[in-house]
Amino acid sequence: MRKPRDFDSELKALADKAKALRERRVRQLGELVTATGADALDVDVLAGALLHAATVKDTATKEGWRKAGAAFFLGKGGKPAGGPSGHQSGTLPLDGSAASA
Repeated sequence: MRKPRDFDSELKALADKAKALRERRVRQLGELVTATGADALDVDVLAGALLHAATVKDTATKEGWRKAGAAFFLGKGGKPAGGPSGHQSGTLPLDGSAASA
C-alpha cells in the first residue's frame, strides 16, 4: 500500500520557496540600484525613470539600454562612480565590494 501524499506540507514548501525567490529578487534589485550608482538619485526621480522605462515601446531605445546594461555587467565603460570594478560574472557581488572603486 502506498503512503498518501501530504499535500498541505507540499503546498507550504512551495509557498516558502516562492517567498524566498521574491525576497531574493527584491534584494538583487536593490543591489543593482546601488551598483549602478542610482541610489544617489532622489527616490521620485528613480521611480519616474523606472516608470518611463517600463512603458517605452521603442525597440531601438530598449536595444540601446540593453547594450549599455550588458556592457555594465561585463565591466566595459559607462561605470558610474562606486560601480563594480572589473566584476565579470554578470551578477552583483554579495559582499558589498562594489562600493570601493
